[in-house]
Amino acid sequence: MAFTPLHDRVLVRRIEGDEKTKGGLIIPDSAKEKPSEGEVVAVGEGARKENGDRITPDVKAGDRILFGKWSGTEITVDGEEMLIMKETDILGTLA
Repeated sequence: MAFTPLHDRVLVRRIEGDEKTKGGLIIPDSAKEKPSEGEVVAVGEGARKENGDRITPDVKAGDRILFGKWSGTEITVDGEEMLIMKETDILGTLA
């Protein structure tokens, strides 16, 4: 199934963090926080200004991003858990 977000929404796949600390300790699943880093899978066409013109999104599919801890709504697309969020919930891109 192909999923295309509407307006200024972005579909994001979470990128799992390290399973170990820098000191080499293994982090159990119960102590892990959900990652706040992801990869943009799909982007809507952009929000509209009051005059009807589109605002071009700043992110594109394939970008690695950081987002807030409580950002987005979890959805399942083709059996894979992903997030859908507004572009304004994105904190920035990673190079």
